[in-house]
Order: sequence, then structure tokens, then C-alpha cells
Amino acid sequence: MKKSSIFDSTVIEFPRIQNRAGNITPVENFKNVPFEIKRVFYIYDIPGGETRGAHAHKECHQVLVAASGSFDVMIDDGINKKVVSLNRPYYGLHIPPGLWAHEFNFSSGAICLVLTSHVFDEGDYIRDYSDFKYSIGKL
Repeated sequence: MKKSSIFDSTVIEFPRIQNRAGNITPVENFKNVPFEIKRVFYIYDIPGGETRGAHAHKECHQVLVAASGSFDVMIDDGINKKVVSLNRPYYGLHIPPGLWAHEFNFSSGAICLVLTSHVFDEGDYIRDYSDFKYSIGKL
């Protein structure tokens, strides 16, 4: 698995085309997302107090967007941790492979839009934190 640092994760500001009838934010492969998007999904109807994520990827890059509402993302590289708050649909958090991440503190009605570099592959996930620490040589 690639070793990444929390400093490898970045907040992307997507362009906004503003109009009195509503705004548009285009998202394009390799232009404002640093990979080819192979999968898009969204998480919604999250009960109060629930968390999501709590895993790392071996190869897959992700960009998380608060399409509606807000939530926080904890990113962990095995040594350092940081929290990024997402609350605007024109900001996305790029999470490269090799980082542990989980989403929490969802507002009522929040929608988490996820853009990924790979199609779903269970073998790409590390879902146990001890296994994550072991895989990056921190255990």
C-alpha cells in the first residue's frame, strides 16, 4: 500500500458558474479532480450521531463533497491526524490511498457525494485500524 501523509490530502475548490436562477459546479477528470472518475456514489439519510467511512484504501483515490449540508472528515496517516470540515458544494476533499478516513458530525439532511478513481473492489479496503497501522509499518 502506498504510504501517504495527511499533508497529501487537499481541499479542491471547484469552479462556480453563478446565475440568479441557480449555480452550476462542473467537475472534470484531470482538470479539477486529479484522477479519472470511475465511480460516483452518495451517502444520505444519515441518522444523527452516526459516522461513516472508517477505512483506508490501498489504491483508490476519493474526493468527498458536501453536496448538501455539512460534515467533518478525520484523516489519519498513522502518525498525524487532521479534521476537515466540508460545508459547501463547491469544495471537495481529495483523499489519496494510504490514509485512514471517517466522516462524522453530519448535519440534518447532509449528502456526502463521493468521486472515486476505481470501481468498487472489497480487496482495496482496509477496514480494521490495527491492520491499517500494520500495513503502513506503524504497529
